[in-house]
Amino acid sequence: MSGFNKVVNSYQEAMAGLTDNMTVIAGGFGLCGIPENLIAEIKKMGTKGLTIVSNNCGVDGFGLGILLEDRQIKKMISSYVGENALFEKQLLAGELEVELTPQGTLAEKMRAGGAGIPAFYTATGYGTPVGDGKEVREFNGRNYILEESITGDFAIVKAWKADRYGNLVFRHTAQNFNPLAATAGKITVVEVEEIVEPGALDPTHIHTPGIYVDRVIKGSFEKRIEQRTVRT
Repeated sequence: MSGFNKVVNSYQEAMAGLTDNMTVIAGGFGLCGIPENLIAEIKKMGTKGLTIVSNNCGVDGFGLGILLEDRQIKKMISSYVGENALFEKQLLAGELEVELTPQGTLAEKMRAGGAGIPAFYTATGYGTPVGDGKEVREFNGRNYILEESITGDFAIVKAWKADRYGNLVFRHTAQNFNPLAATAGKITVVEVEEIVEPGALDPTHIHTPGIYVDRVIKGSFEKRIEQRTVRT
């Protein structure tokens, strides 16, 4: 079983093969559960022309937001972009292509892509600009639009624990988009807080089976809080 070992020892090895103009699917929600060190490695590599699929684009100076600084992102497919002034500036200047997608639809696009389902019908977005130009069908008296699924050249994911075979456990709300993203990449790279031996994880507690995972690396994380609220 030694060939099942997914652990790599450097972030350079973790992101090897990423080149210009690829599509990267990123887990996380806001700054919760983001693969912050894998994003930093993409920044360091200087890879450009990227299409990034993620719920949002981080914030100024952290998370996916750092990839905007050198214009490494060509297109964002996301559902929320309200916390990033540089994102807004590049969008309004025509320097960044943006495909806004309803949040549940974006989640299902990832899930369906990972499941090998090329498209699905949803009522969300019908009769709005989201549905413009898309195929419409009626089911049980209600109109639905056809949405295509999403897959990526790479998926970058943050998990809590993994074993060496790539079986993953996510912690609390950091689960968010991560399990969906993990299934939808041709190459799925996961950074974790702890790596354990096979058999140490309760099989009934595993969220993502290792069959979806290609590389695992242990990292340390800042876990920055997006909007800190404290009692006065």
